[in-house]
Amino acid sequence: MAFLVRVFFCIAAVGFWLYAAVDLQTRLTAIRIQIPPLAREVSRIEEANTRLRYEIEKFENPRHLLQLARRPEFGHLRFPKQEEVIVLGEQH
Repeated sequence: MAFLVRVFFCIAAVGFWLYAAVDLQTRLTAIRIQIPPLAREVSRIEEANTRLRYEIEKFENPRHLLQLARRPEFGHLRFPKQEEVIVLGEQH
């Protein structure tokens, strides 16, 4: 009788171990299925960031800024004089 109980517990332990292993593989497979769409999304976002970075650099180009300064809607703007510039010291 004790032998049958030991065999039953061994079979049950192996069964639980196999179930846990299959469950782990199932969860890993589900995660692996999610990777390609996420990688495509990351790639798309990186491309958009590169495009936006180019647009920002193009806009902040000194030539472009000087062209903007020559437009009539920005005619009221002027460079400050040396005495109008206030330099703040760094606080520690």
